[in-house]
Amino acid sequence: MNKELIIRSSSDAVDFALLKDGKLIELHKEQEASNFQVGDIFIAKIRKPVAGLNAAFVNVGFEKDAFLHYHDLGPNLASQLKFIKLVSTGKIKDFSLKNFQFEKEIDKNGAIADVLSVNQSVLVQVVKEPISTKGPRISSELSLAGRFIVLVPFSDRVSVSQKIAEKSEKDRLKKLVQTIRPKGFGIIVRTVAEGKKTAEIEKDLQNLLSRWNAMCKKIPTAHHPSKVLGELNRASSILRDVFNDTFSGIYIDDEELYQETKDYVQEIAPSKQSIVKFYQSRDTPIFEKYNIERQIKTSFGKTVSMAKGAYLIIEHTEALHVIDVNSGNRSNKATNQEDTALEVNMIAAAEIARQLRLRDMGGIIVIDFIDMQNPDNRKVLFDRLRDEMSDDKAKHKILPPSKFGLVQITRQRVRPEVNIKTREEDPSGNGEIEAPIQIIDKINFDLERILKIHKSVVLNVHPFVAAYLSKGFPSLRQKWFLEHKKWVKIIPRDAYTFLEYHFYDKEGNRIRD
Repeated sequence: MNKELIIRSSSDAVDFALLKDGKLIELHKEQEASNFQVGDIFIAKIRKPVAGLNAAFVNVGFEKDAFLHYHDLGPNLASQLKFIKLVSTGKIKDFSLKNFQFEKEIDKNGAIADVLSVNQSVLVQVVKEPISTKGPRISSELSLAGRFIVLVPFSDRVSVSQKIAEKSEKDRLKKLVQTIRPKGFGIIVRTVAEGKKTAEIEKDLQNLLSRWNAMCKKIPTAHHPSKVLGELNRASSILRDVFNDTFSGIYIDDEELYQETKDYVQEIAPSKQSIVKFYQSRDTPIFEKYNIERQIKTSFGKTVSMAKGAYLIIEHTEALHVIDVNSGNRSNKATNQEDTALEVNMIAAAEIARQLRLRDMGGIIVIDFIDMQNPDNRKVLFDRLRDEMSDDKAKHKILPPSKFGLVQITRQRVRPEVNIKTREEDPSGNGEIEAPIQIIDKINFDLERILKIHKSVVLNVHPFVAAYLSKGFPSLRQKWFLEHKKWVKIIPRDAYTFLEYHFYDKEGNRIRD
């Protein structure tokens, strides 16, 4: 398995595409004007505590107030408020917390009005970016994420990622961080710390403490509200969270961003610095070079094609997302309907896991798999879906398939869903059509199925498409011949719409596609 990160920079945004064996699995966009990213820390002012919600609306400088629930205050809120007051007035100049006297923890079932008041200053961290008409969701339980550990101020807890399976390794890491943990700070050990030495983890800790000190120095002179600690740029934060030995290339078309990324990789994985490359070609844009534009066009529509003629229908409502799995009208070597259903469902499980990450779909997702009567097959499907989603960094929970083939998933959403328009203007002026680039994929899917049954096939298409399929060397039609050992006759039809096509057998009977 090879992973590649492709980074495209423009005047107002940076796009990040994560590929796994050449297939697009994640797509992110960082807007230049975006001031609210998950992980950013603000010194903010309480606008209004609301007893009925047990929450407060907080002015963080966004057009809509941020939402701070009581359960997101953290047990050591009183200590944090005291610390801010002392730092703001210059009474504390040592930010290490080793000599700081902690206050009593707040009641975990208390009321917001008992601990926060109007115009009070508080340090908060963005946990959910502004989505639709809502402002940011924030927490006053701060955390600073590093490569191997997460530093938690005003805490004394040490915990290790549950994804580290071996108990002996968990115990080793826990003992290791307990020996280096600074007083007043908790530490969460991340999955990528597995097998790492003390020196590597300690270096990560020192970097995080430096960031904490730099943030605290800003507090006495900072406007309220204002950002006092920004998350890493999106390239570095993606690499921090997903980078491992399976990465084979990082390609960037902006020289400044290339240098920043190269420096960051040098810091976190010196042996991998050589995989960071500056892409300079003027002839082919970087997203076209790595086939990303085509994958975007074919992956973000309402209908998503899969292998062997199967496809997904993805619908979005206000409250949830619905995904319907369809086998397509195809022949299959499977001996019965149950085997066919299992085969299509297994293909769909992999594609659905990819789609959830690619579109960053969150909330409630309901998947209508093809019905299977055998409970063993339903378990096999559940295990496959769980395995495919194991790399997903977003918190999620999957319920086993019901008797009717329905699977329910809840998936954390921390930023707006990636929503890319794939429909384009009809060249004939009749509204919009699906992206023309998709028609070749659809013809390929249908052709693969039809040629298993029919020895001779005639394809009728719009003249523009006919020319695209038959011109050049090797043409697509010649490639079909080499692959299927059957020649496809192509007839241009002036009366067809741009995306219309039909297959006919040698007797002239239309083949249902």
